[in-house]
Amino acid sequence: MTLGPSTPSLPNAPGVDANWTTRLLPYLAPSLRSLLTELLVAQPRLIDEITEIRLRAGRPLALCGRTGDQLLRSVTEEELIQTIHLIAHCSVYALEQEFRQGFLTLPGGHRVGLAGRVILDGGRVKTIHPVSSLNIRIARQFPGVADPLLPQLLAAGEGVFYSTLIISPPSGGKTTLLRDIIRQISAGRPEIGLPGMTVGLVDERSEVAACYRGCPQNDVGPRTDVLDGCPKAEGLLRLLRSMGPQVLATDEIGREEDVLAVEEAVHSGVTLLATAHGRNREELLTRPGLSRMLKWNVFQRLVVLSRREGPGTLEGLYDADGNRLEEGSAWGNWSARR
Repeated sequence: MTLGPSTPSLPNAPGVDANWTTRLLPYLAPSLRSLLTELLVAQPRLIDEITEIRLRAGRPLALCGRTGDQLLRSVTEEELIQTIHLIAHCSVYALEQEFRQGFLTLPGGHRVGLAGRVILDGGRVKTIHPVSSLNIRIARQFPGVADPLLPQLLAAGEGVFYSTLIISPPSGGKTTLLRDIIRQISAGRPEIGLPGMTVGLVDERSEVAACYRGCPQNDVGPRTDVLDGCPKAEGLLRLLRSMGPQVLATDEIGREEDVLAVEEAVHSGVTLLATAHGRNREELLTRPGLSRMLKWNVFQRLVVLSRREGPGTLEGLYDADGNRLEEGSAWGNWSARR
Protein backbone atom coordinates (compact mmCIF):
# COMPACT_ATOMS: atom_id res chain seq x y z
CA MET A 1 0.00 0.00 0.00
CA THR A 2 1.22 3.49 -0.82
CA LEU A 3 1.04 5.57 2.32
CA GLY A 4 1.13 8.91 0.61
CA PRO A 5 3.14 11.08 -1.70
CA SER A 6 6.87 10.71 -1.48
CA THR A 7 8.58 12.92 1.04
CA PRO A 8 11.05 15.49 -0.32
CA SER A 9 14.60 14.55 0.51
CA LEU A 10 15.90 16.25 3.60
CA PRO A 11 19.41 17.51 4.23
CA ASN A 12 21.49 15.51 6.64
CA ALA A 13 22.74 17.23 9.76
CA PRO A 14 26.47 16.49 10.20
CA GLY A 15 26.96 12.81 10.97
CA VAL A 16 23.21 12.14 11.08
CA ASP A 17 21.21 9.51 9.20
CA ALA A 18 17.97 11.12 8.06
CA ASN A 19 16.42 7.73 7.33
CA TRP A 20 13.79 8.16 10.05
CA THR A 21 12.26 11.04 8.11
CA THR A 22 11.66 8.95 4.99
CA ARG A 23 10.26 6.11 7.08
CA LEU A 24 8.07 8.10 9.46
CA LEU A 25 6.75 11.15 7.63
CA PRO A 26 4.59 9.11 5.22
CA TYR A 27 2.57 7.90 8.22
CA LEU A 28 1.48 11.44 9.07
CA ALA A 29 -1.60 13.11 7.63
CA PRO A 30 -0.57 14.93 4.40
CA SER A 31 -0.98 18.39 5.93
CA LEU A 32 1.18 17.47 8.93
CA ARG A 33 3.70 15.79 6.66
CA SER A 34 4.09 18.98 4.64
CA LEU A 35 4.40 21.07 7.80
CA LEU A 36 7.18 18.92 9.23
CA THR A 37 9.01 18.56 5.92
CA GLU A 38 9.21 22.34 5.54
CA LEU A 39 10.39 22.72 9.13
CA LEU A 40 13.08 20.05 8.84
CA VAL A 41 14.38 21.49 5.58
CA ALA A 42 14.61 24.91 7.24
CA GLN A 43 16.09 23.54 10.50
CA PRO A 44 18.04 20.35 9.65
CA ARG A 45 19.53 20.18 13.15
CA LEU A 46 16.10 19.00 14.33
CA ILE A 47 16.60 15.74 12.44
CA ASP A 48 19.11 14.68 15.07
CA GLU A 49 17.49 16.41 18.03
CA ILE A 50 13.88 15.19 17.78
CA THR A 51 13.17 12.11 19.89
CA GLU A 52 9.34 12.17 19.88
CA ILE A 53 6.53 13.58 17.76
CA ARG A 54 3.36 14.03 19.80
CA LEU A 55 -0.08 14.53 18.27
CA ARG A 56 -3.02 15.55 20.47
CA ALA A 57 -6.40 16.39 18.94
CA GLY A 58 -7.15 20.09 19.30
CA ARG A 59 -3.75 20.83 20.81
CA PRO A 60 -0.34 21.82 19.43
CA LEU A 61 1.81 19.36 17.51
CA ALA A 62 4.82 18.84 19.80
CA LEU A 63 8.35 18.03 18.71
CA CYS A 64 10.20 16.74 21.77
CA GLY A 65 13.97 16.65 21.88
CA ARG A 66 16.99 16.58 24.13
CA THR A 67 16.97 20.35 24.50
CA GLY A 68 13.23 20.79 25.08
CA ASP A 69 9.93 20.84 23.21
CA GLN A 70 8.85 22.87 20.20
CA LEU A 71 5.10 23.47 19.85
CA LEU A 72 3.62 24.04 16.40
CA ARG A 73 0.03 24.65 15.30
CA SER A 74 -2.90 22.66 16.66
CA VAL A 75 -3.65 19.19 15.30
CA THR A 76 -7.20 18.78 14.02
CA GLU A 77 -9.29 15.72 14.80
CA GLU A 78 -9.34 14.86 11.10
CA GLU A 79 -5.53 14.97 10.92
CA LEU A 80 -5.31 12.63 13.89
CA ILE A 81 -7.79 10.21 12.28
CA GLN A 82 -5.90 10.30 8.97
CA THR A 83 -2.64 9.56 10.78
CA ILE A 84 -4.18 6.62 12.65
CA HIS A 85 -5.51 5.16 9.38
CA LEU A 86 -2.11 5.49 7.71
CA ILE A 87 -0.39 3.84 10.66
CA ALA A 88 -2.96 1.03 10.67
CA HIS A 89 -2.78 0.65 6.87
CA CYS A 90 -6.46 1.63 6.80
CA SER A 91 -7.42 -1.40 8.95
CA VAL A 92 -7.61 -0.54 12.63
CA TYR A 93 -9.22 -3.92 13.32
CA ALA A 94 -6.10 -5.73 12.08
CA LEU A 95 -4.18 -4.07 14.92
CA GLU A 96 -6.68 -4.82 17.67
CA GLN A 97 -4.05 -6.46 19.90
CA GLU A 98 -1.69 -3.50 19.53
CA PHE A 99 -4.47 -1.04 20.32
CA ARG A 100 -5.33 -3.09 23.40
CA GLN A 101 -1.72 -2.88 24.57
CA GLY A 102 -1.59 0.85 23.86
CA PHE A 103 1.34 0.85 21.45
CA LEU A 104 2.48 -0.51 18.10
CA THR A 105 5.74 -0.74 16.19
CA LEU A 106 6.39 0.61 12.70
CA PRO A 107 9.02 -0.46 10.16
CA GLY A 108 12.40 0.76 11.32
CA GLY A 109 11.54 0.10 14.96
CA HIS A 110 9.74 3.39 15.49
CA ARG A 111 7.09 3.08 18.18
CA VAL A 112 3.67 4.70 18.45
CA GLY A 113 2.02 5.10 21.85
CA LEU A 114 -1.76 5.51 22.03
CA ALA A 115 -4.02 7.31 24.51
CA GLY A 116 -7.73 8.04 24.54
CA ARG A 117 -10.93 6.47 25.83
CA VAL A 118 -10.40 2.93 27.10
CA ILE A 119 -13.10 0.35 26.29
CA LEU A 120 -13.33 -2.42 28.89
CA ASP A 121 -14.61 -5.96 28.45
CA GLY A 122 -15.01 -7.98 31.62
CA GLY A 123 -12.73 -5.61 33.49
CA ARG A 124 -9.93 -5.94 30.92
CA VAL A 125 -8.90 -3.43 28.28
CA LYS A 126 -10.51 -4.33 24.95
CA THR A 127 -9.29 -1.38 22.91
CA ILE A 128 -8.79 2.39 22.88
CA HIS A 129 -11.48 4.31 21.01
CA PRO A 130 -11.47 7.07 20.14
CA VAL A 131 -7.73 7.66 20.15
CA SER A 132 -7.02 11.26 21.14
CA SER A 133 -3.22 11.24 21.44
CA LEU A 134 -0.31 9.67 19.59
CA ASN A 135 3.30 9.62 20.72
CA ILE A 136 5.67 8.64 17.91
CA ARG A 137 9.04 7.70 19.41
CA ILE A 138 11.90 7.84 16.95
CA ALA A 139 14.05 4.73 17.12
CA ARG A 140 17.80 5.20 17.09
CA GLN A 141 20.52 2.65 17.56
CA PHE A 142 23.98 3.42 18.91
CA PRO A 143 26.23 0.50 17.97
CA GLY A 144 29.37 0.43 20.05
CA VAL A 145 28.10 2.06 23.23
CA ALA A 146 28.96 -1.15 25.10
CA ASP A 147 32.52 -1.33 23.71
CA PRO A 148 34.43 0.01 26.73
CA LEU A 149 32.22 -1.78 29.26
CA LEU A 150 31.92 -5.26 27.78
CA PRO A 151 35.43 -6.53 28.70
CA GLN A 152 34.59 -5.86 32.35
CA LEU A 153 31.54 -8.14 32.05
CA LEU A 154 33.69 -11.14 31.11
CA ALA A 155 35.60 -13.57 33.30
CA ALA A 156 39.25 -12.75 32.64
CA GLY A 157 40.82 -15.13 30.14
CA GLU A 158 37.80 -17.44 30.03
CA GLY A 159 35.51 -15.78 27.50
CA VAL A 160 32.60 -16.28 29.89
CA PHE A 161 29.94 -13.59 30.08
CA TYR A 162 28.81 -12.79 33.62
CA SER A 163 25.09 -12.59 34.41
CA THR A 164 24.52 -8.83 34.37
CA LEU A 165 21.82 -6.45 35.62
CA ILE A 166 21.68 -2.90 34.23
CA ILE A 167 20.11 -0.42 36.66
CA SER A 168 18.94 3.08 35.79
CA PRO A 169 16.04 5.50 36.25
CA PRO A 170 13.66 6.02 33.32
CA SER A 171 15.40 7.40 30.21
CA GLY A 172 18.78 6.60 31.72
CA GLY A 173 19.99 4.59 28.74
CA LYS A 174 19.55 1.05 30.05
CA THR A 175 17.62 -0.29 27.02
CA THR A 176 20.15 1.23 24.61
CA LEU A 177 23.02 -0.41 26.49
CA LEU A 178 21.11 -3.70 26.80
CA ARG A 179 20.53 -3.80 23.04
CA ASP A 180 24.19 -3.25 22.21
CA ILE A 181 25.40 -5.85 24.71
CA ILE A 182 22.97 -8.37 23.17
CA ARG A 183 24.24 -7.50 19.70
CA GLN A 184 27.87 -7.93 20.68
CA ILE A 185 27.60 -11.18 22.64
CA SER A 186 25.44 -12.62 19.85
CA ALA A 187 27.97 -11.67 17.16
CA GLY A 188 31.01 -12.33 19.35
CA ARG A 189 34.11 -10.21 19.84
CA PRO A 190 37.16 -12.42 19.26
CA GLU A 191 39.55 -9.57 20.03
CA ILE A 192 38.47 -9.65 23.69
CA GLY A 193 38.04 -13.43 23.84
CA LEU A 194 34.25 -13.46 23.54
CA PRO A 195 32.81 -16.12 21.21
CA GLY A 196 29.41 -15.61 19.64
CA MET A 197 26.65 -16.90 21.93
CA THR A 198 23.05 -17.96 21.37
CA VAL A 199 20.79 -15.35 22.97
CA GLY A 200 17.10 -15.67 23.78
CA LEU A 201 15.45 -12.25 24.05
CA VAL A 202 12.01 -11.68 25.56
CA ASP A 203 10.92 -8.29 24.21
CA GLU A 204 7.57 -7.77 25.92
CA ARG A 205 7.08 -4.17 24.82
CA SER A 206 8.98 -4.37 21.53
CA GLU A 207 11.54 -1.81 22.71
CA VAL A 208 14.75 -3.81 22.31
CA ALA A 209 14.51 -5.61 18.96
CA ALA A 210 11.51 -3.52 17.80
CA CYS A 211 10.01 -6.34 15.75
CA TYR A 212 7.70 -5.51 12.86
CA ARG A 213 5.66 -8.51 11.70
CA GLY A 214 7.97 -10.72 13.74
CA CYS A 215 11.25 -9.47 12.27
CA PRO A 216 13.67 -7.40 14.40
CA GLN A 217 14.11 -3.88 13.07
CA ASN A 218 17.04 -3.25 15.39
CA ASP A 219 20.31 -5.15 15.16
CA VAL A 220 20.31 -7.66 18.02
CA GLY A 221 22.94 -9.96 16.54
CA PRO A 222 23.03 -13.04 14.28
CA ARG A 223 22.48 -15.61 17.04
CA THR A 224 19.53 -13.98 18.80
CA ASP A 225 16.03 -15.47 18.93
CA VAL A 226 13.28 -13.00 19.85
CA LEU A 227 9.91 -13.56 21.52
CA ASP A 228 8.14 -10.32 20.72
CA GLY A 229 5.16 -9.05 22.73
CA CYS A 230 5.30 -11.97 25.16
CA PRO A 231 5.03 -11.44 28.95
CA LYS A 232 8.50 -11.68 30.44
CA ALA A 233 7.98 -14.56 32.84
CA GLU A 234 6.24 -16.76 30.29
CA GLY A 235 8.69 -15.81 27.57
CA LEU A 236 11.77 -16.61 29.62
CA LEU A 237 10.46 -20.11 30.35
CA ARG A 238 9.38 -20.67 26.74
CA LEU A 239 12.79 -19.75 25.37
CA LEU A 240 14.54 -21.76 28.06
CA ARG A 241 12.59 -24.90 27.15
CA SER A 242 12.37 -24.54 23.39
CA MET A 243 15.38 -22.62 22.05
CA GLY A 244 18.31 -23.68 24.24
CA PRO A 245 19.84 -20.22 24.77
CA GLN A 246 23.21 -19.68 26.38
CA VAL A 247 22.07 -16.22 27.49
CA LEU A 248 18.52 -15.13 28.39
CA ALA A 249 17.88 -11.40 28.03
CA THR A 250 14.94 -9.16 28.85
CA ASP A 251 14.08 -5.58 29.76
CA GLU A 252 12.71 -4.25 33.06
CA ILE A 253 12.33 -7.19 35.42
CA GLY A 254 10.91 -6.84 38.91
CA ARG A 255 7.55 -8.57 39.28
CA GLU A 256 7.21 -11.71 41.37
CA GLU A 257 6.52 -13.88 38.32
CA ASP A 258 9.73 -12.54 36.75
CA VAL A 259 11.68 -13.67 39.80
CA LEU A 260 10.26 -17.19 39.64
CA ALA A 261 11.20 -17.48 35.96
CA VAL A 262 14.70 -16.20 36.69
CA GLU A 263 15.07 -18.81 39.45
CA GLU A 264 14.30 -21.59 37.00
CA ALA A 265 16.75 -20.16 34.47
CA VAL A 266 19.49 -19.98 37.10
CA HIS A 267 18.92 -23.60 38.06
CA SER A 268 19.28 -24.51 34.38
CA GLY A 269 22.70 -22.89 34.21
CA VAL A 270 21.75 -20.13 31.77
CA THR A 271 23.45 -16.73 31.90
CA LEU A 272 21.10 -13.77 32.45
CA LEU A 273 21.13 -10.23 31.07
CA ALA A 274 18.41 -7.85 32.23
CA THR A 275 17.54 -4.31 33.24
CA ALA A 276 15.64 -2.83 36.17
CA HIS A 277 14.31 0.59 37.09
CA GLY A 278 16.20 2.18 39.97
CA ARG A 279 18.89 4.59 41.03
CA ASN A 280 21.25 2.07 42.61
CA ARG A 281 21.59 -1.36 44.21
CA GLU A 282 20.34 -0.09 47.55
CA GLU A 283 17.02 1.00 46.05
CA LEU A 284 16.52 -2.42 44.46
CA LEU A 285 17.11 -4.09 47.83
CA THR A 286 13.91 -2.42 49.09
CA ARG A 287 11.82 -4.33 46.52
CA PRO A 288 10.96 -7.92 47.51
CA GLY A 289 11.49 -9.66 44.17
CA LEU A 290 14.64 -7.85 43.11
CA SER A 291 16.00 -8.04 46.64
CA ARG A 292 15.81 -11.84 46.56
CA MET A 293 17.71 -12.00 43.28
CA LEU A 294 20.43 -9.68 44.57
CA LYS A 295 20.78 -11.53 47.87
CA TRP A 296 21.08 -14.82 45.99
CA ASN A 297 23.86 -13.32 43.85
CA VAL A 298 21.97 -14.12 40.66
CA PHE A 299 23.86 -11.31 38.90
CA GLN A 300 27.66 -11.23 39.06
CA ARG A 301 27.80 -7.73 37.57
CA LEU A 302 25.64 -4.68 38.29
CA VAL A 303 25.89 -1.71 35.93
CA VAL A 304 24.43 1.55 37.29
CA LEU A 305 23.52 4.33 34.84
CA SER A 306 22.03 7.78 35.30
CA ARG A 307 21.18 10.93 33.35
CA ARG A 308 23.58 13.09 35.36
CA GLU A 309 25.65 14.00 32.30
CA GLY A 310 23.06 12.81 29.79
CA PRO A 311 21.55 9.35 29.15
CA GLY A 312 24.11 6.62 29.66
CA THR A 313 26.20 8.28 32.35
CA LEU A 314 28.01 5.31 33.91
CA GLU A 315 27.81 5.77 37.68
CA GLY A 316 29.37 2.49 38.71
CA LEU A 317 30.15 -1.15 38.03
CA TYR A 318 29.74 -3.56 40.94
CA ASP A 319 30.15 -7.24 41.68
CA ALA A 320 27.41 -9.45 43.13
CA ASP A 321 28.15 -8.32 46.69
CA GLY A 322 27.94 -4.64 45.82
CA ASN A 323 31.68 -4.04 45.81
CA ARG A 324 32.70 -1.31 43.40
CA LEU A 325 35.06 -2.60 40.76
CA GLU A 326 38.16 -0.75 39.61
CA GLU A 327 37.41 2.27 37.47
CA GLY A 328 38.96 2.45 34.07
CA SER A 329 38.53 3.85 30.60
CA ALA A 330 34.86 2.82 30.56
CA TRP A 331 33.88 5.52 32.99
CA GLY A 332 32.12 8.55 31.63
CA ASN A 333 29.09 9.33 29.54
CA TRP A 334 28.82 7.19 26.43
CA SER A 335 25.84 9.26 25.28
CA ALA A 336 28.34 11.99 24.38
CA ARG A 337 29.66 9.71 21.63
CA ARG A 338 26.25 9.24 19.99
